[in-house]
Amino acid sequence: MVKAASKKKSSVSPDSDRSAASFAPVAAAFAADRGVSRRRMFSSENVLSVNGKIFAMLVRGKLVAKLPKDRVDELVSAGKGERFDPGHGRLMKEWIAVESGAVPWIPLAREAHDHVWRGKR
Repeated sequence: MVKAASKKKSSVSPDSDRSAASFAPVAAAFAADRGVSRRRMFSSENVLSVNGKIFAMLVRGKLVAKLPKDRVDELVSAGKGERFDPGHGRLMKEWIAVESGAVPWIPLAREAHDHVWRGKR
């Protein structure tokens, strides 16, 4: 079961609503998994973690997922996404940011979940 984080009141733009709606099926795919929780972090209320470790989140309208570096390299080389930049200019080697439609989000989130759940880095 995905546990919802407490929500703070804030103004949300229509773009944020659309982005959150695109992430809803991803969160729903993990609803029955008791090890998965949904929380707020990095200015997003759409952060999924397993056993306390983040594996997928919605940032600036993109799915951001933690995958092995080789897999991130493969997706970037294929033009399916870009390395995640959390905002300080340093690209994260094991994090991919994917636009909606570039790669199916649910299978990518499952891949990220399995990677993080196994504890491989």
